[in-house]
Amino acid sequence: MSLEPRWEKRLRLAVKQFWSTRGNQASRQGAKSGTRDAGNRTAVTGGKQLDGFVELVRDFLVECKIERASIFCNHSVELPGWFRAEKKWDLLVVVKEQLIAAMEFKSQVGSFGNNFNNRTEESLGSATDIWTAYREGAFSLSQRPWLGYVMVLEEVHRSTNPVGVKEPHFQVFPEFKEASYAKRYEILMAKLVRERLYDSAALLLSNSASAKDGGYRQPCSELSFESLLTSLKARAMGITGVSD
Repeated sequence: MSLEPRWEKRLRLAVKQFWSTRGNQASRQGAKSGTRDAGNRTAVTGGKQLDGFVELVRDFLVECKIERASIFCNHSVELPGWFRAEKKWDLLVVVKEQLIAAMEFKSQVGSFGNNFNNRTEESLGSATDIWTAYREGAFSLSQRPWLGYVMVLEEVHRSTNPVGVKEPHFQVFPEFKEASYAKRYEILMAKLVRERLYDSAALLLSNSASAKDGGYRQPCSELSFESLLTSLKARAMGITGVSD
């Protein structure tokens, strides 16, 4: 499967913006303070790296006849939780007091071991929290909302080489043995969708050289950006009643 040319172009622009924004933030932080945060934190403390992806999805929804005023991505993105009072999502669609969709946009560059575990716990926690809140009537007028998850992962040797596992008492599931962190993300995100914790997810691999051309790779067709947009479009069409 492949994206329509115009959305493919937007996706490449989003990848370029991701890497150029990271580089600019790291440079500005060092220039202003005279010091840099440890490791890759210099490039993540400023945020905004994933705005190109958020804006792409927002514009796609507008083309699907969702009113722009119903799409929230810069403000009013809090939803009530069950295990916490509220959580900020990266993009929400709320139409006539109904929660239609909620999305997370995440990335990881470096520090693959610790950050993979953090991202795993975040994705599971966010899904568990919102679905329990939904079950308990937090969004009382809403049908089951659509949840989406996008991950941009740095593609370097450290993320694509096999990683060992520790089994002091019990064996891990076989799919994790000799799996790289990139493969672990693929396994995680496929399971999140198959377990219906998220309705769709997209995994993109890229590296800093892509700041020039927006290059990326999608290792799994099930987790392609096109599949995510197709799933989201079906949800939007169900609300607006508009078909192709």
